[in-house]
Amino acid sequence: MSEGAFAPAAVRLAGLAGALLGWSPEAFWRATPAELGAVVRALARNGAEEAEDAAPPDARLIARMREEFPDG
Repeated sequence: MSEGAFAPAAVRLAGLAGALLGWSPEAFWRATPAELGAVVRALARNGAEEAEDAAPPDARLIARMREEFPDG
């Protein structure tokens, strides 16, 4: 990633972490890349054998998670 691409990518990822994971900005910036990756892989697993092969959560999964965990 080029130097000029880091800031926009970080801002987008921080927004996604807030919207999909309920993380505050502080939680995002304190998390290591490994911690963020582990959470994303756990969400993506959704029954897949290997998290690396799983697709990211789709709208249906996110809606189901919101129903199951309404407090975020």
